[in-house]
Amino acid sequence: MADTQSNAGAIWALGITQIIGYGTLYYSFSILAPNVAGDLQVPVEWIYGCISLALLAGGLVSPWAGGLADRVGAGRVMSAGSVGAAAALATCGLAGNAMAFLTGVILVELASAFVLYSTAFAFLAQTTGSRAQRSITYLTLIAGFASTIFWPLTTWLLEAANWQEVYFLFAGLNLAVCLPLHLLLSRFARIAAGRPPETVAAPMPISVENGNLVFVLIVLGFSLAGLVSAATLFHMVPMLGLLGLGTAGVWVASLLGPAQVASRLINMAFGQNLPATVLAVVSAVTMPLALGALALSAPSTTGAIAFAVVFGIGSGLFSIVSGTLPLAIFGKAGFGKRLGWIGMGRLGLSALAPFALSISLGTIGPEPSLWVLAGAGTCCVAVFAEVWRRCCPSRSVMPAR
Repeated sequence: MADTQSNAGAIWALGITQIIGYGTLYYSFSILAPNVAGDLQVPVEWIYGCISLALLAGGLVSPWAGGLADRVGAGRVMSAGSVGAAAALATCGLAGNAMAFLTGVILVELASAFVLYSTAFAFLAQTTGSRAQRSITYLTLIAGFASTIFWPLTTWLLEAANWQEVYFLFAGLNLAVCLPLHLLLSRFARIAAGRPPETVAAPMPISVENGNLVFVLIVLGFSLAGLVSAATLFHMVPMLGLLGLGTAGVWVASLLGPAQVASRLINMAFGQNLPATVLAVVSAVTMPLALGALALSAPSTTGAIAFAVVFGIGSGLFSIVSGTLPLAIFGKAGFGKRLGWIGMGRLGLSALAPFALSISLGTIGPEPSLWVLAGAGTCCVAVFAEVWRRCCPSRSVMPAR
């Protein structure tokens, strides 16, 4: 009972740091970007170009950050990352020109690799034993409120302060709240390491050769999912406007967040015995399904609502699967580094997605662009279906020795 309570406390502490981390390092950017562009006298597209370059940089450092979490402990990595996140946000606030702001944004994404989901999932794998997969689900449920809190909070702060002051405030949150919690979690990790070893479910029995191919497929699958998700989310409101929904597109898009949280609640209640490989396929299927429904039904508001809800459900499930799938297949050994490689692929394609879709919307229009995205989503389904096939327990494969 005591272990269960301490695990729950650790998940809540980690959840708070993820809400602040995602809120300050990720979700606040789109709200602050127009003000930053105006003050620095550059087009807002240039500011979004900064985030694309920064995402690429964050992706490149992700495998190293994951490997470091494996070697020294994810709690220590997140503690150092909190200091880095505060310094990066302060650099953005101090930026007096566009190049200085670009430097700050790149530092923000580098710090993100040390404090957000990948490292947090590694922490749970290292400390919660057989409950790691369920703990990851709980964490994504708590952290799912980051956009719900920080989009309106950032908007409200901009009414009372300038964007530089907001960045300084966010830097202070990472130092005053996230750093102490991450240090506390580091202590929890040391206590967890001293517990008697428990029986943990063994990873799936796959050969070394097959395992290498499966991991490549997993990286490819999550990269395709990141491409479709980033392209859709960055352009959701303007794309709905181009499809003829007008101002209704704003409130339709707002259904995405509740749908993400709902999907995690449903998974907690009914999906705990569902294999991670199956959940990955289910998550992937929602993308082409939602995009195809929107393309066929536009400008119907009902069709757009169905799109937002189904796409949100898939997005919420993918947050869970990104941690549980590699853990179920490969186990805890090298888990952090594997998540880093997955993050590298996902962030690499995510960085290109908003720009690519903006070109597509301007050249071939919204409906054909949706079908292109649905095609990429269908490829993602095929990739995860192959992962499921290769990891199916009925296959006669011998475990690696």
